[in-house]
Amino acid sequence: MEEIYTFAGNPLDRVSQRREDAAWITGLLRDPETRVLPFRDLKPVVRHQSSTALDWQPAARWRQAIDGGATLILLGIGEDRAHFALDAGNGATADGAEGETADARSLAATIPGPQAAILAEARSLLDWHARHGFCAQCGSPSTISSGGWGRRCSNCRAHHYPRVDPVVIMLAVMGERCLLGRGRRRVGTRYSCLAGYMEPGESIEEAVRREVLEESGVRVGRVRYLASQPWPFPSTLMIGLLAEAISEEIRIDPEELAEARWFERNEVRAMVERSRSDDPIPGVATLPPPLAIGHQLARRWALGVDSI
Repeated sequence: MEEIYTFAGNPLDRVSQRREDAAWITGLLRDPETRVLPFRDLKPVVRHQSSTALDWQPAARWRQAIDGGATLILLGIGEDRAHFALDAGNGATADGAEGETADARSLAATIPGPQAAILAEARSLLDWHARHGFCAQCGSPSTISSGGWGRRCSNCRAHHYPRVDPVVIMLAVMGERCLLGRGRRRVGTRYSCLAGYMEPGESIEEAVRREVLEESGVRVGRVRYLASQPWPFPSTLMIGLLAEAISEEIRIDPEELAEARWFERNEVRAMVERSRSDDPIPGVATLPPPLAIGHQLARRWALGVDSI
């Protein structure tokens, strides 16, 4: 059975075929069943810091912000109601309370998987709009279009759409060992799979071989796709893979990694268990938390679920 990782498994119908129907979207906003997920500084507004669910609110509560031109995204239709994301800025909630915000990573670990996937969709789109207020073609201010799924320039009439940046994240393996690295900017002893952005004109397999060679000096042969994960920081698609290492000597790129080394399978199994602990052992190697696909790739290989 295919595993669904955090931020994947979005249950909403994104109704892409109706995003250009402004009258229909306006009607949705008048529907008392419609729900809005407000954000401030790309953090979802929650009832309290220990929330275990997204705080969906009636659209009417946010009428002033909506009418005032706040960024509004039609996320989709689910359970017979429309769901929107709203950039609430620094304003108060409708009842005058300030409302708390939660870190998206922390919240995603506590809410149901489908809700975390919607959170990823909302955060990615709001972030894109926050950074693309001007036309990339002529530099003029652009406006939101297509229910929040695009921007339009009134000067040169160019249309701009949100992008997703593909990232390969791979576990290179050789027999009973795998290659893990520790980022130059990360202190401590957390290791993870090597990863890097794909480049134009490059296949997934080529990107894997290039990134592993550049970062560690290890050469890779066969590459096997395993799974993918949306990662809304800001908007990447993590493409998880196993790679067959065909050389052993490690020569790290010090601009990318502080360290890289081979780990035995039993070592990785122990690291998986330690990474689940809220009280890590200082100085002992561990993995990213289960939220990250890097953890899952290492876990599945260590347990014998996947092989190259």
